[in-house]
Amino acid sequence: MQKTINGAMLRSMFMTAAKLLEINRVQIDALNVFPVPDGDTGTNMSLTFQSAIKELQACQSNNISNIAEAVSKGALRGARGNSGVILSQILRGFCGSLKTAEEVDTKAFSQALIAGAEVAYGAVSKPKEGTILTVARMVAEHAKAVRGKCKDFESFLPELIDAGNKAVDLTPSLLPVLKKAGVVDAGGKGLMCLYEGMLKAFNGESVGEASVITNVENVETAMDHADIMSLGDIEFAYCTEFFIINLKKKTTLADIERLREKLMSIGDSVIVIGDLEFVKVHVHTNKPGKALTEALELGELDKLKIENMLEQNRALMKKYEEEKKEMGMLAISAGDGISAIFKDLMVDGVIEGGQSMNPSANDIANAIARINADNVFVFPNNKNIILAAEQAKALVEKKKIHVIPTKNIPQGFSAALSFNPELSVNENKANMIHSLDAVTVGQVTYAVRNTKLYGFDLKVGDIMGLDNKKILAKGDDVSQVTLDLIEKLRSDEEIITLYYGQDVKEEDAIKVSEAIMEKYPDCDVTVQYGGQPIYYYYIALE
Repeated sequence: MQKTINGAMLRSMFMTAAKLLEINRVQIDALNVFPVPDGDTGTNMSLTFQSAIKELQACQSNNISNIAEAVSKGALRGARGNSGVILSQILRGFCGSLKTAEEVDTKAFSQALIAGAEVAYGAVSKPKEGTILTVARMVAEHAKAVRGKCKDFESFLPELIDAGNKAVDLTPSLLPVLKKAGVVDAGGKGLMCLYEGMLKAFNGESVGEASVITNVENVETAMDHADIMSLGDIEFAYCTEFFIINLKKKTTLADIERLREKLMSIGDSVIVIGDLEFVKVHVHTNKPGKALTEALELGELDKLKIENMLEQNRALMKKYEEEKKEMGMLAISAGDGISAIFKDLMVDGVIEGGQSMNPSANDIANAIARINADNVFVFPNNKNIILAAEQAKALVEKKKIHVIPTKNIPQGFSAALSFNPELSVNENKANMIHSLDAVTVGQVTYAVRNTKLYGFDLKVGDIMGLDNKKILAKGDDVSQVTLDLIEKLRSDEEIITLYYGQDVKEEDAIKVSEAIMEKYPDCDVTVQYGGQPIYYYYIALE
């Protein structure tokens, strides 16, 4: 019977957990209870955990402390959506509890689970039972209860899985919306995939070859501004790149790996990729000569490039400081038309996000870093992105971040329109928050599951009209549902704006606007291209 696990086993448990979660990602996505196609819980959790795995793979040590730090750091930087942010906090607490351990017994493991649940609960302003939080807490409580009698992991881990699955099955009774839709909580199910993956790794079982997502970062990086912002702390001055060609006959793959280890000891940003035919090397170091000397032991050098990053950054920093302003704005967008409107409203930064793909806390932090302002107002424009935006604050230094809790795109437009560079930061923040109540918002989309909700019997493909809280209209014609929704939403507003999505033709949007003008002749009706996915229309009434 095995009473402890070491660093190598812990690494394997994390890696296998990531694979099992990715295998089940689509099924977890499908558990979203609301019949809007924003099923991204599994995707967000998997992307978050893959970021942790990416950091873990970069960690060369099997010391538990180093492994725990890598997983915690990677999950934080890659956290996406509410489910991903909460998962990152569970991992933060779990890993933080293990940082001083040399080996982990069932008592230490249970304490780590308890810490994970406590940190996650603390990260949510209004925790809801019947969610991933409940599952994390109930697993931790059961672990504490049985660790005395289950001192070996062969009996301890299956106990946790059994308790966790029971907790998942309990979620519909704790959260009415789950019960109405006939599903269990997606986040809780995703967490159990991770725990079950850990058990499989401990038992030496394979979970198949799931595709590991390596590109968990936003395609558009923040390297330019990241270099500027870290200029004062830059440690390694010379960006050194070269190829190793015509490798010596005596060179082995182990020699290439040893070169990577030597470069890591004299610098950072180390990349050593290739085989016995060809190797590409990149390193930031203060000893480029030593890097070249070590590489010459393996073969010939080609296409050498050594750049002085200190001198480059001095010039960038000078320009950066000259152009800095007091306040800037960042918006999360969905659709090229929506992004163009935000830019027309003088928003400094726009990143893609929304229902189908939530940006991570690190994506948001990187975007904030690119905005040359001391204060940055962030418009999440989706209730599932607000928590990640708040978490991004911890990843950005030397700037003050103000998250304006916009839950949809029209609220984001309203907040951006209220910005006045002549006013103070606090006055602008107050005006932005106040502006959210000045716009009534509707959205037209389609159902992705059969269910009964808010008095509507919904079938797959039904067109739905929603406000921020519930379904107000249903039908089989997009234009008619849009008109019905406006009738439900409108009181005495005089301005109606339609933002049509990528699945709506311009001529159809114009016809809808003409029908609105005919019905409400005293209203000013405008149509704008949004290009958003999933939603046929965003509607703003002011």
